[in-house]
Amino acid sequence: MVLQIRQQLRQIQQLVMTPQLQQAIKLLQYNHLEMVNAVEQELKENPVLESTSFDDPFTDQESPERDDLKSLEDLTTELTNPAAEALTADWDSYLENYGGDYLPPNRDYSDRPSFENLVSYKNSLFKYLLEQLRLSRIEGGERVIALDIVGNLNDDGYLDVSIEDLASNSNVPPEKIESVLKKVQEFEPTGIAARDLRECLLIQARSSEKPNELGIRILEEGFELLQAGKIEALARKIKASLEDTQNAVHFISTLNPKPGQIFGGSDTVYIAPDIFIFKVGNDYSIVLNDDGLPRLRISSLFQKQLHNGSSSSTTKDYLQEKMRGAMWLIKSIHQRQRTIYKTTQSILKFQRDFFDKGIDYLKPLVLKDVADDIEMHESTVSRVTSNKYVHTPRGIFELKFFFNSGIRHGSEEIASESVKNHILRIVRSEDSKSPVSDKQIVEELAKLNITIARRTVAKYREMLGLPPSSKRKNKFL
Repeated sequence: MVLQIRQQLRQIQQLVMTPQLQQAIKLLQYNHLEMVNAVEQELKENPVLESTSFDDPFTDQESPERDDLKSLEDLTTELTNPAAEALTADWDSYLENYGGDYLPPNRDYSDRPSFENLVSYKNSLFKYLLEQLRLSRIEGGERVIALDIVGNLNDDGYLDVSIEDLASNSNVPPEKIESVLKKVQEFEPTGIAARDLRECLLIQARSSEKPNELGIRILEEGFELLQAGKIEALARKIKASLEDTQNAVHFISTLNPKPGQIFGGSDTVYIAPDIFIFKVGNDYSIVLNDDGLPRLRISSLFQKQLHNGSSSSTTKDYLQEKMRGAMWLIKSIHQRQRTIYKTTQSILKFQRDFFDKGIDYLKPLVLKDVADDIEMHESTVSRVTSNKYVHTPRGIFELKFFFNSGIRHGSEEIASESVKNHILRIVRSEDSKSPVSDKQIVEELAKLNITIARRTVAKYREMLGLPPSSKRKNKFL
């Protein structure tokens, strides 16, 4: 067999993602805030783009009576109909007329409060403990160990590593780590730096203003029985009356099992809806959120420069490239807004009963239903509905919320979100002394002609963050 190099000519078809197509897909996936940031970034990078606010007065070609879709279509009209003043622009007075936009206006800021009153910083558990460590009498090598302990606390305030690991990292005996740990456990909030739940509750019980000696004994001698809820067996073990034991258990129930949680959690994230649905009479109106989103247009000054005979070929090539990019961006934004509008309109049509009557009337819906209705591909609908929110008379919902699988409800089907709402309603109305089991929930749903398996109820219950009946039972009443 002889190896040789030969040239072959083959004709194949291949799908190529052009940069413009990639940009259009990204814009389609962006939510409102991401879209505003993307447009602002493009305005910085493309000099031929200009922005005008949607609050600006209407031009002669526009009228206040335009509906939303018409206003979106007008975004591209200036591309094919350049303004007449572009041909008569006075370049010499450009800076005089427009330069003021870039100069800070003369304003009196004397009445404004100081910046310290405008910005607030959320204190974290680590910073709070670090401040206490600086004010404590822990010095020298012990301070280094204490800092290591504080740095290894989780969001709930528990020590995440073992004493042996801390001793190995610090090259000190475990007894030294234990000694420093006891000092750190005296910090606020009470119960911090505990290694388990029992130690956390013991620290709080011992440092209480009125320590409950029986409660401390329960934590020291019968914690396993307490966790199992075996109050009578616990009373026999500590040799106390049932009433005294119940009082001690009630005292323990007032302690905080997660002392670090008051500093935990992320900052509040505010949702900016992409679409607003308003009820007007017996009908609904869809309005796209244009707040902060500028109305883009091609700069008339650069249009004149492009057609200026004195401009060099390099300058014209650069301007043509930037104008093609600007025109594609404007068309992509127009298409994105139009697609979001049509998708929301289709969802409103399918889920009209939800908007009229509530979540119990939410219908099963899949992406294919909406895609067929608006004559687009399912992947397009998926991108449009991802990470976007709609403000409705019934609250703010993610667009994905309206897509649900179906569960048999008599001769029809009911959306899974409606079933979850029924389960939540049943659990909230239960007796805390005798909570309903998953099997009883299945029976209650059957009375509503909802056919569902017990394992499905368990899955929905976990999705709702509801513990099983054995853990919902109040054993201390």
